[in-house]
Amino acid sequence: MHKYANPTRFLRLSKILVPWCAGLTVILLIAGLGWGLVFSPPDYQQGETVRIMYVHVPAAWLGMFAYTFMACASAVALIWKHPLADLAARAAAPIGAGFTLLCLVTGSLWGKPMWGTWWVWDARLTSMLVLFFLYLGYMALANAFDDVTRGNRAAAILCLVGAVNVPIIKFSVDWWNTLHQPASVMKMGGPAIDPAILWPLILMALSFQFYFATLILLRMESGIAAAKIRALSGLESRA
Repeated sequence: MHKYANPTRFLRLSKILVPWCAGLTVILLIAGLGWGLVFSPPDYQQGETVRIMYVHVPAAWLGMFAYTFMACASAVALIWKHPLADLAARAAAPIGAGFTLLCLVTGSLWGKPMWGTWWVWDARLTSMLVLFFLYLGYMALANAFDDVTRGNRAAAILCLVGAVNVPIIKFSVDWWNTLHQPASVMKMGGPAIDPAILWPLILMALSFQFYFATLILLRMESGIAAAKIRALSGLESRA
């Protein structure tokens, strides 16, 4: 991957990938929403409210995936000084925060008819809220220094420390008694969801992943352009 540390090579690759990722996002999103909201059957217990799952669950997966992506990028930046790793982590932070917020909001909308309340201090819900605050903390810390390098380093350390929360989110329903239902897709023995509900859920999850990839590439392109502008401004000020 070190050959893509060169911004020119990365931009060349990004220009090729962005249209494909964006196109797959649109196709999968239309297919997933159409199948999930129109053609999939209601759940025998939850009725029509189960359709919130087609947004809530992929948003939760993406929120955790984005933070894991940030942690990996932060580790690469701290250990190998990869020039684009900090930029990738910065690009992922607001995207992951947005999907985590979407997960929390749709979870509340789903919880009201299922649990009779908008919010409970459940282990899964609370750890997901902590994830949202970690995103906010990362973004605040990254922009708290005049020196971009110092901000990146401090934010990367926070990101790596906060990564311990991701497995807590994943296994919270197994470790503690919670209102949140246990894993029904990624579990030993295979998914416990009917294929008529599982397949549109998978399509939605894939559409969110390609959307994330599209935004990451576009935000990294913008970040590279901004870095070039800062470098030129610094040269002009010294001249």
